[in-house]
Amino acid sequence: KNWTSSWTVLQGHSLLFAKGQGGSTSWKFGSNQSKPEFTVDLRGGSVEWASKDKSSKKHVMELKTRQGTELLIQSEIDSVINDWYRALTETISAHAWESDEAIEEDMPESPGAEKQDKEKEHRDSKKSRAMKTSVSMDSSDQKKTRLKLKKFLTRRPTYQAVRDKGYIKDQVFGCSLSSLCQRENTSVPNFVTMCIDHVENTGLSIDGLYRVSGNLAVIQKLRFAVNHDEKVDLKDSKWEDIHVTTGALKMFFRELPEPLFTYGSFNDFVNAIKCSDYKQRMNSVKDLIKKLPKANHDTMQVLFKHLRRVIDHGEANRMTTQSVAIVFGPTLLRPETETGNMAVHMVYQNQIVELILLEYENVFGR
Repeated sequence: KNWTSSWTVLQGHSLLFAKGQGGSTSWKFGSNQSKPEFTVDLRGGSVEWASKDKSSKKHVMELKTRQGTELLIQSEIDSVINDWYRALTETISAHAWESDEAIEEDMPESPGAEKQDKEKEHRDSKKSRAMKTSVSMDSSDQKKTRLKLKKFLTRRPTYQAVRDKGYIKDQVFGCSLSSLCQRENTSVPNFVTMCIDHVENTGLSIDGLYRVSGNLAVIQKLRFAVNHDEKVDLKDSKWEDIHVTTGALKMFFRELPEPLFTYGSFNDFVNAIKCSDYKQRMNSVKDLIKKLPKANHDTMQVLFKHLRRVIDHGEANRMTTQSVAIVFGPTLLRPETETGNMAVHMVYQNQIVELILLEYENVFGR
């Protein structure tokens, strides 16, 4: 991989890259100002810590866009990369609902749509020619227009208000686990069950299961379909790549407002895994899992049972207990606020997942 140093700025939902700015602490735009070398739209993207097979460097993030671009971002300074990871994660989450609208534009069009588009273009071109000949509004008309626009914007209902009235349905991705399970009248989300069943029926022997990334654009289309209550059949040819299903399942857990291992229990799990006595370590983790909310506990039990089956097919898919733990550690556990010991946390996250995988029967046994 060819690494290059870049001056990077996060602006709205865009990540802007430019060549070195000579130590400047500000970056302004304009006709005579610096222009970005290239821009990345974060809407509908995902960011996670890169696995060792992606890069041997420390502190490397893997950023994927809805269009399929993949970037590795790295900094030697622990606090800097930590701040960037948090900022990118928050930005992607904040613009998640916008990405759904953008994805809808990418969905296949119905027959005759192309003809309608051409007719619309023809009408628009005639309209624009007519507009060129029209007289511009005088200042009083402009003032009235501004006042009307201001009134319209102030009257516009908030996203929460529209949602409360039922115009916007609650989504699956990004919804809290307890709310989703309550809505579906189950203790394990239907989407999780559907993905697991599909993987176990068709893909347990696929090489690099859960480690290999699926096509992010297709994953986002699946996410859009699930969020908009469309009937999804994972056996459909458009979802045929098993890595799309595994990628969507990982994205579901990554986008939970509170991770599967709750924020409140994170430090307790870390303290438990630090225990030097193995039996005490296992019992402490077992007790902590029992204390989790029912939706978290039951979903965790179903997921880890499935991951054990993945490991059982390790000769075919080349996924060991350790490699599964590396993939799922940061996805299922994370502190509410990141501190300087990000690398240390990552080690503990992986160790906790690995212990539960190794001791599944003891941890979830009665």
